[in-house]
Amino acid sequence: MTTRLMRKASAVLLGAAIAAASGTASAYTLIDNDSIQLNADLELIIGHFSSQERYSPSAQRSPAWTEAYAKYGLSGSQALSEDRSLFGAVNVLSSGTWGDGDALGTSTGDERKTEIEDLYLGYRSSQLELSVGRQNLTIGDGFILNGDSLNLGKGFGNELNRGGAYWLAARKAFDKTVVLRAGGDSGLRGDLFWLESDNAAQSEMELAGLNVEYINEKGTFAALYLEGLGIADGGDANRDGQKTFSLRYQGNAGVENLFLSTEIVRQEAGSSGDKHNAWYGEAGWTFSDLNGSPSISYRFTRYDTGYDPLFFGFNRGYGTWFQGEVAANYAGPFGTDADIHYLGLKAQPSETLTVGASWFDFRNTENGSGSNDAQEINLWAEWVANDHLIISPLLGFYTPDSATSNQGNDDTNTYFQILAIVPF
Repeated sequence: MTTRLMRKASAVLLGAAIAAASGTASAYTLIDNDSIQLNADLELIIGHFSSQERYSPSAQRSPAWTEAYAKYGLSGSQALSEDRSLFGAVNVLSSGTWGDGDALGTSTGDERKTEIEDLYLGYRSSQLELSVGRQNLTIGDGFILNGDSLNLGKGFGNELNRGGAYWLAARKAFDKTVVLRAGGDSGLRGDLFWLESDNAAQSEMELAGLNVEYINEKGTFAALYLEGLGIADGGDANRDGQKTFSLRYQGNAGVENLFLSTEIVRQEAGSSGDKHNAWYGEAGWTFSDLNGSPSISYRFTRYDTGYDPLFFGFNRGYGTWFQGEVAANYAGPFGTDADIHYLGLKAQPSETLTVGASWFDFRNTENGSGSNDAQEINLWAEWVANDHLIISPLLGFYTPDSATSNQGNDDTNTYFQILAIVPF
């Protein structure tokens, strides 16, 4: 497995789908009074996947497989005064993959693992929050940092095995964290943090960062700085001392139906000192006066050869930041070494149903040689069947321009997945 594939982080639908369903649907309140709130937490997702094609020699031909995970435990808070409280969580996660293993061969279908996922404690006031322990962290919309969510199985060696559930990205918490947040929901705010990964496929990277945001009615203007502080023996030397700086914006610029989003990244590798860039620009429009409030968006993304996408992950929905379900998860490019055009359509025919279509065009791949150029179309839906069940099917068609980077095969791959999300 190449270093580039090792940096690929898996997607997860849970955040977007559960937020659409009921916001706090993944917790059941046990105690709720003036001073104490205690919740029983439960996340359960099952996904079935099939692919006509495979994208490594270790993968089964025309694989079909099932992934699942359950996260369960407790979270809560203790009020100290009117605007001060302690909070924390302890959650265990069980995950597995069954069947043939995935189309990239990261899993074999024989993965099962149960471990602690969340274990953190924090203090919160009206303008300050400090938390320490094992927890997830996302900055912006996940273009650079969206949890430690690369979940390999046994397919690339048992030392990389995190329990499978590769697409579902079962495990997302960083092993050790200290996170300080200052500011409110508007005006100037920031995050100062230290993180350490225990993920061998991410070189068990240690890093520190500063995120500063200014939020007003026209959007969020922000800057992020990350610095790599260390790696495990045998890890990617370019991550030790690596410096990553980005500027980003997301909002509507004061225009109700407009959506704008952009991020510009400059990165300096640790051991080599090489400099690489990545950036994207996106614009969308929602036709709110039409039935179903259909929307259309276009995005262009450019990743330099050698750019390290770090801990990017699924955040705003299908296509961010996994651009093409086949390409981003199995065939490549994996968040580096490509120019990507994206066109997305979405509508909500009813309060419980969202449908969408995404088109991707991958260009200038493999150091400009084009040997992994391709197009992909994804058709998807999210159906909130009831308060405790969300169903999301997706049909994908991936067509490489050449056979060079696709196991000698330039045939169109028909790919299917269906997810059942059970929030409580």
